[in-house]
Amino acid sequence: MNSIDQFVKNWGSKNTMVPINTHDILALESKLNLFLPDSYKYLISTYGLVHSPNVLTKICDLNADVSAVQDFLSLEDISSLSALYEMSGMPKGHVLFASDCKGNMFCFKFVDCASKQIDLPVWFYDQGIGSVKKVSNSFIEWLEEFNEL
Repeated sequence: MNSIDQFVKNWGSKNTMVPINTHDILALESKLNLFLPDSYKYLISTYGLVHSPNVLTKICDLNADVSAVQDFLSLEDISSLSALYEMSGMPKGHVLFASDCKGNMFCFKFVDCASKQIDLPVWFYDQGIGSVKKVSNSFIEWLEEFNEL
């Protein structure tokens, strides 16, 4: 999981992050009746909720065509915001896990979470236009895009 470790080293804010207990992650999976990818679970169980405010600055400086991640959502927010965003127009069938600075969300497809996986594609919900598009074939590849900036 070197790409994940490198992402946190490069982009994680210097604030203390608290790793999330595996039991709490399993409880969320049970509540939502899904399996989050192992790569994502590694990030939050090893480091906690990463806040990466400097990604946006770097993307703007480079004029890169990448949607900036800013905050990884708490387990409570994953559950509540996924439902709330669907009620406000997001296409059904997505599990939110992170946001940018504008309220847009990064997510996994619920159908992809039906079985245990090491990694899954990452999707981006643009609330301004109300659409979801694939931004990476895997969570690790998605983090590698930021590591390459």
